[in-house]
Amino acid sequence: MKIGQVAQQAGVTVDTVRFYERRGVLPAAQRRPSGYRMFSESTVERIRTAKALQDMGFTLDEVIDALHAHDAGGTTCDSERWRLEAVVDRIDTKIAHLNRARRHAQTILDDCRTGHCQLTPNHDTNPHHR
Repeated sequence: MKIGQVAQQAGVTVDTVRFYERRGVLPAAQRRPSGYRMFSESTVERIRTAKALQDMGFTLDEVIDALHAHDAGGTTCDSERWRLEAVVDRIDTKIAHLNRARRHAQTILDDCRTGHCQLTPNHDTNPHHR
């Protein structure tokens, strides 16, 4: 398959296919004498798998490590569970951070609604209190 066909079937851009090849998500493509890359049918599924892992919260480096472990053989759910546990822990940390940021923003918004805006230099939007 040519790179454009792979990209179209995988739902990504040609640049993404090239990037994945450079980063090691994909094995290096075979080249025709003309220089065109030729990919196997399995490339589309590998890209879809990589995208699914990224959508799940894996970093690109984690995707690469997981795919290379799979390529080496012998992976099982038990041997790979730690990868997903790390992703879930990272997501939980982000959620906790976002919840703190939201509570803080809500407090400032509530103060603004009562005339005690913390976003202005004098912390008071009521001109009669100046």
